[in-house]
Amino acid sequence: MTAGGIDAVEAPERPVALRRPAKAQPRPAAPRWPVEAVQALLELPFNELLFRAQAAHREHWPEGDIELATLLSVKTGGCPENCGYCPQSAEFDTGVKAQKLMSVEEVTRAAQAAKDAGATRFCMGAAWRAPKDRDIEKVAELVQAVKGLGLQSCATLGMLEAHQAQALRDAGLDYYNHNLDTAPEYYGDIVDTRTYQDRLDTLTHVRAAGISVCCGGIVGMGEAPVHRAGLLAQLANLEPYPESVPINSLVRVPGTPLADSEPIDPLDFVRVIAVARILMPKARVRLSAGRQQLGEAVQALCFLAGANSIFYGDKLLVTGNPDVEADRQLLAKLGLQGRDTVASEGGCA
Repeated sequence: MTAGGIDAVEAPERPVALRRPAKAQPRPAAPRWPVEAVQALLELPFNELLFRAQAAHREHWPEGDIELATLLSVKTGGCPENCGYCPQSAEFDTGVKAQKLMSVEEVTRAAQAAKDAGATRFCMGAAWRAPKDRDIEKVAELVQAVKGLGLQSCATLGMLEAHQAQALRDAGLDYYNHNLDTAPEYYGDIVDTRTYQDRLDTLTHVRAAGISVCCGGIVGMGEAPVHRAGLLAQLANLEPYPESVPINSLVRVPGTPLADSEPIDPLDFVRVIAVARILMPKARVRLSAGRQQLGEAVQALCFLAGANSIFYGDKLLVTGNPDVEADRQLLAKLGLQGRDTVASEGGCA
């Protein structure tokens, strides 16, 4: 009996059910820069875009120096790829003959000449689809020779495996260049002997080895404005984005499939430079191939838009480039200074 005179009825025992909360399914992170947002930047009124780009540039690069880098083709021609812009492809008749890898002595002389002319970074390009391990061993010797002169070193050799990237890092390589070329959806119109993912995989191997990344693209290959936005979005959404971002204006070489492409409007090229600066404020944004065709006035606008690196010398791999004296005169006219960046910031081809 209970205090109230009524018998208590015991509730039957029930097993306790432990209900674990449903495990949250990971959602893919939204890109920092959707293509639509990048395209909106490209379409800003020109003066507004340059104002924003210059503000970003001044904030992150207050000294306003211009990095001077020299690029040497250490193994020219005979590449099995079919990149539609490239005169070194074995598939195209461009007059470029296949050559063997240069010797350590030849590269050392070229690197010393570049240093004497004021360059602080020496970049070496080889026309391979993907180097063999024995090729990496030889390039490692070249890297060590360049480093021995007190220069920063960079290489662009094609696709790398993880162990090859590590071997280059062990040799002292500072930067590796591997461009994305264009937006993913336009990539197949330019080359089909490798995939976009192949390029991204190489960048992953380079990052994992501890080598800084130099990665950009080419404009003026017949792409639409949305493809330029797509390229810039891909670059900006890399984690982290590249330390160096070379922007190339297509050099139309007779014999290549893109030889008759319509040139990009010079002001549209400046827009690409400006948006690259806004999206990747801490990167070196480099004026690369095609600078010879831009002229001084457009180059000056590019520097205003945030470009702070140029290739320095009379040739880029196998295409022309403004000579050293012309560059010195232009920088002097604009009141811009080169800077010794050895063991500092980065970039390449």
